[in-house]
Amino acid sequence: MRWIFRETHQSEVARLSRELSSLSCLRSPHAKLTQTLATLLLQRGIGDAQAAEKFLNPSLDHLHSPYSMKGMTAAVSRIEAALDHKEGILVYGDYDVDGTTAIVILKTAIELCGGTADFHVPHRIKEGYDLRGDVIERASQAGIRLVVSVDAGIRAFAAAESASRAGVDLIVTDHHLPGPDGLPKALAILNPNQEGCEYPCKSLCGAGVAFKLAQALLERRLPDRDQRPLLMSFLKIVAIATVADSVPLVGENRVFAKLGLDGLQRAVNPGLRALIEVAQLGNKPLTSTDVGFRIAPRINAAGRMEVARDVIDLFGTKDLTVAREIATKLDRLNSDRQEEERRIIQAIHVRTEGDPALSEAYCMVIEGEGWHRGVIGITATRVVERYGRPALIISCNGDEAHGSGRSIPAFHLLDSLEACASLFTRFGGHAHAVGFSLPTARVPELRQQMDKYARERLTLVDFEPVLHIDAEMSLDSVQPELFEALKRMEPFGMGNRQPIFSARGVRLMTPPRIMKERHIKLRVAGVLAEPELENELTEEAVLATPRCHPDGSVIPRRASSETRAATSRMPVATKVHNALGWNLAEKMQQSGLIAGDLMDIAFTLEYNNHADFGGLELSLKDFKSAS
Repeated sequence: MRWIFRETHQSEVARLSRELSSLSCLRSPHAKLTQTLATLLLQRGIGDAQAAEKFLNPSLDHLHSPYSMKGMTAAVSRIEAALDHKEGILVYGDYDVDGTTAIVILKTAIELCGGTADFHVPHRIKEGYDLRGDVIERASQAGIRLVVSVDAGIRAFAAAESASRAGVDLIVTDHHLPGPDGLPKALAILNPNQEGCEYPCKSLCGAGVAFKLAQALLERRLPDRDQRPLLMSFLKIVAIATVADSVPLVGENRVFAKLGLDGLQRAVNPGLRALIEVAQLGNKPLTSTDVGFRIAPRINAAGRMEVARDVIDLFGTKDLTVAREIATKLDRLNSDRQEEERRIIQAIHVRTEGDPALSEAYCMVIEGEGWHRGVIGITATRVVERYGRPALIISCNGDEAHGSGRSIPAFHLLDSLEACASLFTRFGGHAHAVGFSLPTARVPELRQQMDKYARERLTLVDFEPVLHIDAEMSLDSVQPELFEALKRMEPFGMGNRQPIFSARGVRLMTPPRIMKERHIKLRVAGVLAEPELENELTEEAVLATPRCHPDGSVIPRRASSETRAATSRMPVATKVHNALGWNLAEKMQQSGLIAGDLMDIAFTLEYNNHADFGGLELSLKDFKSAS
């Protein structure tokens, strides 16, 4: 893995450090701590104290006016007319976390304003992604004259034409990138990525766009005293979608995530409470990691494995018993999803290992008969993580094939699909995540064209794993005060990654401990020369060989006098830190490092809450012999 150190100008760090010292919320007697925080903020584009205070203390007052989004006035006016004339409204969404939570947000906002809203969330297998004309036509026959899409519709040209013919007004709210053919015919389109939209935050998720419409409605229809508590209530759900959809947690998205995660600690909605319970996250502050790996997968499981309307029912019920039943069902579906994912991943690994051409492709296109379409997206993510290359994973079912793709930072996946658009019956997405369908017979041609396109734009260097280091520090600087300062920068995620630090020449104090054959636990410390501390590095630690050493015969029975003399002259260690390295056991075994050796480490700071052996600890991202 290649380490890349982020650059900052020391003069800028010194200037911002002085400015930060003037903020009451950041005053610290530790100059190094303030310098570290200044370095991290500068790397995130925050260059003055005012911007820093806004970043570290987001509030509702930092939300942009929803009316700065193109199309908002027309959308709100039409919904208000529907409210005034008691028209029914259909909210048409998507089946993932972003889409289902967006339905909940807009449907609830309409009802709070005195309206009536039904919803349609498509079945992933039977209907697929995006708006369908037949659904809108049936809604028209039932008397619906207004359909509002959420997290969908920006490329739904045929469905928009169906709405027009049926006499239905269509409002599209979406965040996906528009296609080269322009925009569908609609009464209003809300999408910060559409041409001519000057909305400041271009990276909203679908639920974020729906929230802005809800915000505008509440401002127009409800008293001022009711707006702030309702917006705070909505942000709990917006935060889940924002984290789950991996949009950058900067700007307005940071406000959503920070305030929403804080609010989840005091969840009142029975569905939210039940979901937090089944995810075993009760009685603790929730982080973006908790949402991304514990809450979001359970919501996603409904759309992946069965019917996503369960999510809307979960958040809509007032009965905690019913909420717990639905949450338990989602938990079971998530377990089923994990098992199906493991089955597909294993099949992919077997195939890849037996086909060098596939593993060496610049864009991996892998198909399987009957693979569950609800799982191929997360499977594509796992393939990219393992092989470091863009991947399209395709489920074939007879003559039809449906796929999901994920990419690496250097490769714009949606552009690559645009380059061979004639192969697809439909496609869409983002730079690094796409969905599509095509005839099964065209899969070999897709594989050929994608690899050719990728080879013209990527080099082998693009596939090499890269670790971005935010700052270098000695382990003496790893103190609880630093950890508390870093917590002010949460929530971490896309666009605001958890800071990664490096420390050079740290000493491995004890033999590495292998956990569950995959992980390692180390004891490490910085090195000083003061002889009065020499006994902190024990003779046993220096002499012992790690259990993973390939040759157990080298383990000495007792120390010789020469070894003891050498030990007394060894540079000595300061405070010892626990360090955990997930999935690093194999690398440690291959490294040959033993107790007493020096190593360079890259790590994040974590806190172990265990009553007996908890405390500050390092989470290793990588290590190597000291340079």
